Amino acid sequence: MIGQLFPEQFDNTFRGHKAALWIFGFLLLLKITMGANSTFNGANVAANADGIPLARYSADAARTIVVEFSLLGIATLVLCLIGVLALARYRSMVPLLFALFLAEFLSRRVLLGLLPIPRVGSPPAVYVNLVLLMLMSAGFALSLMTPGGRARHSFPLATH
Repeated sequence: MIGQLFPEQFDNTFRGHKAALWIFGFLLLLKITMGANSTFNGANVAANADGIPLARYSADAARTIVVEFSLLGIATLVLCLIGVLALARYRSMVPLLFALFLAEFLSRRVLLGLLPIPRVGSPPAVYVNLVLLMLMSAGFALSLMTPGGRARHSFPLATH
């Protein structure tokens, strides 16, 4: 398992369950869409998706919140670019990237638990984040599993 999470080299040999690659691709598609939307439409995302009452803040404070959403969107897009590269060329990185996506997601949840942001209504981001957490968890587990329960090798075994 550690060998799959931290392979000796990054290559295009994926040792996990193939379903993990499909989940990873779908996760990337969702995160790219969310990252682009946050980058280019931060005010709408903050107010509608996350339920942040921008109108209650001063113009400068509201603008700061929108800029932070845009910056988070750019950071998400950069992480997704690494994910696309892994999916296209370095598939042995997929378990590690699932772990990094999970660590980033869970650390944001902890931080927001410690420093909550005032929200109004029932923002849909709560449900979207739950789906993302389930996808990342399932994909991570599948990426560490080997089909048939046996280790796969990218080279033929020598027989003597």
